[in-house]
Amino acid sequence: MRIPVLTVLLLVGATAAPLAADDARADAKKQVEFGITVAQRGLWREAIYRWQRATQIDPKYAEALNNLAIAYEHEGDLEKARVAYAKALELAPNNALIKQNYELFKEINDRTTRKDSQDNPDTQ
Repeated sequence: MRIPVLTVLLLVGATAAPLAADDARADAKKQVEFGITVAQRGLWREAIYRWQRATQIDPKYAEALNNLAIAYEHEGDLEKARVAYAKALELAPNNALIKQNYELFKEINDRTTRKDSQDNPDTQ
């Protein structure tokens, strides 16, 4: 299921990391930036790969998880999107952009679920 209009904010992650993690964060940030570039060109599978790599390099990179959630959502993998958003919010509970994206995701997903239930009374 593809979402026709996906209004989301891809994050680059401008916060400074501790000095010990600078190299890992720099490598992860390169993956995130490249993921944004390819997503803007419609290459969502490549973007997913890049953002997965970023989270492997730096598992605490909330912005990379947010972008990964957006890509999963775009590709219709809503359960993976939900998990990635939850992890991103766990890592950065005060990040307003991640919160906004997750709220939009929930709103669209809940609306779609309600519509599907109304269209298919046998599933209720």
